[in-house]
Amino acid sequence: MSDKLKNMRALCLLFFAALSMGISAQTVSLRGNVTDSSGEPIIGVSVLEKGTTNGVITDLDGNFELNVSGDLPLVISYVGMKTQEITVKGKTSIQVILEDDAQALDEVVVVGYGVSRKKDLTGSVSTVGGNELAKIPVTSAAAALTGKVAGVTVSSAEGSPDVEVKIRVRGGGSITQDNSPLYIVDGFPVNNFSDVSLADIETMTILKDASSTAIYGARGANGVVMITTKQGKEGKTSVSFNSYWGVRKLAKTLDVLDPYEYVLWQYELGGESGTTADNVKHFYGDYGDYELYQNQKGTNWQEEVFGRNAFTQNYNVNINGGNERTRFSLGLTRADEEGIMIHSGMERNNMNFNLNTKLNDHWSFDFNTRFTNYVVDGSGTSSSNSTNAFLRHAIQYPTTSGLADVLGTDIPGADIETYNSLVNPLAVINDTYRQLKRNTLALNGGITFKFLKDFTIRSEWGTEI
Repeated sequence: MSDKLKNMRALCLLFFAALSMGISAQTVSLRGNVTDSSGEPIIGVSVLEKGTTNGVITDLDGNFELNVSGDLPLVISYVGMKTQEITVKGKTSIQVILEDDAQALDEVVVVGYGVSRKKDLTGSVSTVGGNELAKIPVTSAAAALTGKVAGVTVSSAEGSPDVEVKIRVRGGGSITQDNSPLYIVDGFPVNNFSDVSLADIETMTILKDASSTAIYGARGANGVVMITTKQGKEGKTSVSFNSYWGVRKLAKTLDVLDPYEYVLWQYELGGESGTTADNVKHFYGDYGDYELYQNQKGTNWQEEVFGRNAFTQNYNVNINGGNERTRFSLGLTRADEEGIMIHSGMERNNMNFNLNTKLNDHWSFDFNTRFTNYVVDGSGTSSSNSTNAFLRHAIQYPTTSGLADVLGTDIPGADIETYNSLVNPLAVINDTYRQLKRNTLALNGGITFKFLKDFTIRSEWGTEI
């Protein structure tokens, strides 16, 4: 082998050795330990190289090991503690001490009949702010919760404008009894909160586990939904206005038989002879004449009953203000909602007034009143009498009246409705009148006496008419 070839091989070996050393130098094995301010190891802390997906979590002893480039800082984060960024260039081991996030832990949360700090809570609590709820174009506060809180389902069983919206926290806990949660509005239990305007809500808090029964007893076994309405704020009197408009329309109808298909079906049901066959021939003609219905459009009863454009409009005015001793908040709401079914709709007028006054250094007084005027037209898609179920007739009623439509005249004898045991859905709705009017007045008050430094006595009263 020539000296020149030997020198080339030596240079290649040196090059690959240097390359491998450069590659290995790009990653460093970093070890570390994470503790709290008292020196206790923290389990499950996220250790992530910033801007990458390269990361691990700490073990039972708070230890971790991670291959890092050294050029990027590490992001150390844990729920309830302040996130830290640590530079690790030139290091092979680090010790991290995480501090409590006092700002989040000291945040006050309304729980039960009082308040608590977040770090003292042991149960599952979710809170939705009024500003977030106000962005949702619905008139019902219950409907606004849909999809907002994990573990809470919101549903309605029927299409009436005043249908009760059902809320279930962590599903149903009973087969035979009511599974509705307990509703608390401004510290007072109510049967439901449909009379509370969505625009007047400051916060909505849901207690979702069994710890709520320690506060409310058996009534809180299905969860607790607590609503705090807007309170007065110190400062100049302010006036805010909020409104929205919308329209609803039936997205899709169920497929039904067209006139041609329906008449063929009647021939099949009637057979070749007998009373039924005679009735089919009387209303729809001879079997050989069924082609008369091929070009007949027929009536889409679903469109006739549920096909209108239903307009919704909502207006809210809030007046808020006060001084050091007295604060007030007044909310006025008008909601007008049409139903997609003809002759159905809802009108609601709300008034919510809150007054907080400090009489002296020891005595303070709170007062809240809510008034609701509620008018509902129509009975929804069904009623207590199944024969008048509007949805049933809109789907099953024939799309054609047979020879009466073809010839443009009435067919003598028993009518086709008697033969089919169905009623024209438009006739049912036009002959049905239902209107619900309800006025609700709620009065709530409380007196607080504060003595010494950390002692407070409070008495509350409330009534609903």
